[in-house]
Amino acid sequence: MEQAFLQFLATQKQTLSAEGVGIGDDAAVLAWPADSKLVVCTDLISDETDFHLADVTPQQIGRKALAINLSDIAAMACQPVGALLTLLLPQGEGSLQLAQGIYQGAAELGAQFACPIIGGDTNSWPGKVAVSVTVLGQSLAGKPLLRSGAQPGDAIFVTGQLGGSIWRHHLDFTPRVHEALQLTQACSLTAGMDISDGISIDLPRLCQQSDVGAEIDVRLLPLSADAQKMSEKTGKPAWWHGLNDGEDFELLFTVPQREADQLVAQWTNATPITRIGTIRHERELTMLGEDGTRQPLLPEGFSHH
Repeated sequence: MEQAFLQFLATQKQTLSAEGVGIGDDAAVLAWPADSKLVVCTDLISDETDFHLADVTPQQIGRKALAINLSDIAAMACQPVGALLTLLLPQGEGSLQLAQGIYQGAAELGAQFACPIIGGDTNSWPGKVAVSVTVLGQSLAGKPLLRSGAQPGDAIFVTGQLGGSIWRHHLDFTPRVHEALQLTQACSLTAGMDISDGISIDLPRLCQQSDVGAEIDVRLLPLSADAQKMSEKTGKPAWWHGLNDGEDFELLFTVPQREADQLVAQWTNATPITRIGTIRHERELTMLGEDGTRQPLLPEGFSHH
């Protein structure tokens, strides 16, 4: 199967620069500007944990495997440059077709963000499919955006809409790479990350790294229609799903208070941005409920670990 897959890869177009070397040699080669930082992230997804093979296409698997890594690169406000795709496939007749579909799904998404598949590996075993992707990125604006720069008084923002990701959003979301790069030009970002486990778990992680606290207002959360759909199914408020469903893969970022209003007024990207709260000096994490009362922000999101 591996040789047949390599032959398939040899027929696929790559969008590397003239100085680069992709699939076909023992290792990939990339030109790297001396004035930029190398940013690297990796994620592994597997059948029955992150998707169910019977319910998705191979292309959707490949797309998600790359997309979650591109979301991490976006969280660092960097430009993806290339990706390594490693497949562990179930033994059997369908493994080649599965491998080809996974690659195609990843490569199609990669082409949208100038992030070609430049290498990887494949193997088979008597278990379920697992896909590991590593993405290399460049910092274009000096230093990558970290979780550790938030300051008391900073405004807390999110991109897009939140909640209800189980209704396919976790498979077809668009990584916010373009939005992150536009934000670096539009304002002084102080800290950022992507929302993978839900704001109630991810915001405390940012605050811990920045040694600050935060307060959000659930009445400001930009809720998706799927959050309301989940609310009707579970009986929990839609805002609860906006805080806790996880796998939104939107950006969570902080901006100096003095720039917040201007950022909103001048934002032109089709993906909306919404201010949802404020960074505080006190270390506690609180939220204003639907009735305006202050209460603890409980970490009830979904953890992959």
